[in-house]
Amino acid sequence: MFFASISFGSVTIPLKDVFASLTGGHAAKSTWEYIIINYRLPKAITAVLVGTGLSISGLLMQTLFRNPLAGPYVLGLSSGASLGVAFVILGAGFLPSFLSVVALSQYGIVLASTLGSTLVLFLVLVVSQRLRDTMAILIVGLMFGSFTTAIVSVLTYFSTAEQLQKFTFWSMGNLGNLSWTTIVILTVCVGIGLLLSAKSIKPLNALLLGENYAKSMGLNFKQARLIIIFATSILSGAITAFAGPIAFVGLAVPHIAKLTFQTSNHTILFWSTLFFGSIIMLFCDIVSQMPGFDVTLPINAVTSIIGAPVVIWLLVRKRNFK
Repeated sequence: MFFASISFGSVTIPLKDVFASLTGGHAAKSTWEYIIINYRLPKAITAVLVGTGLSISGLLMQTLFRNPLAGPYVLGLSSGASLGVAFVILGAGFLPSFLSVVALSQYGIVLASTLGSTLVLFLVLVVSQRLRDTMAILIVGLMFGSFTTAIVSVLTYFSTAEQLQKFTFWSMGNLGNLSWTTIVILTVCVGIGLLLSAKSIKPLNALLLGENYAKSMGLNFKQARLIIIFATSILSGAITAFAGPIAFVGLAVPHIAKLTFQTSNHTILFWSTLFFGSIIMLFCDIVSQMPGFDVTLPINAVTSIIGAPVVIWLLVRKRNFK
């Protein structure tokens, strides 16, 4: 799927030329080689990072809150990132011209998104230290999300059509246009989040039967909960900052892994969710590129089209996943 994502697009490149370019050789056409190295390869790597990060963070949240419809953004991090970007894009008219240019650059938007999600993360972590009930943290996260969404709505109301268009394009998500430097930063963030998630596999298995059972097994529940929340925050916050809010992947993929392997063991679910997330995100990237056409669909639209039927099917079956 990774190589297919590099091969297909508005210009279809044969797989043998893709392999040649990636193994130090040369493609049949120099333009193909340029497209592969500078556009298709960074986009495919970003798709893998986004798919793995969001899927694993969705698995963590569904187990922690024991809610099959919890996703990576239930803590309000996506809304915080959106608020930061909204301040930059929709409020750029209130800034001096030289600051406006810097703020509206790619790095300015990434910085604003990071600051917004970090602020919400800090508030959630502070609240989590004061609350014993895990479900209360979920409610607080949703309230933070509603609050930031309301502020974004106010900013939207007073914005111009051009500002609204730019903010809308950001909210649709984008796997392309990332430089190698930003990909390295995203890789480090996702790597840290995955390491913390892998460390939480045993606590997650203990949490399947509830908090009291986990505590009776000697689990330091407060510490485990903090690590899980922090891992989810790093994964979803960094991905939202660099690729925008990507819908449904984190919600749907963990259930696909559970249905495929018919298990609740997180030793199996961790790796299956990781690989399913990568594969599905790469598939969505191929669909969004519309092979043979010059049109590129918004990645959020494609993930929602694929993810929404899975969620609806889960609701219809009314099956409780552990």
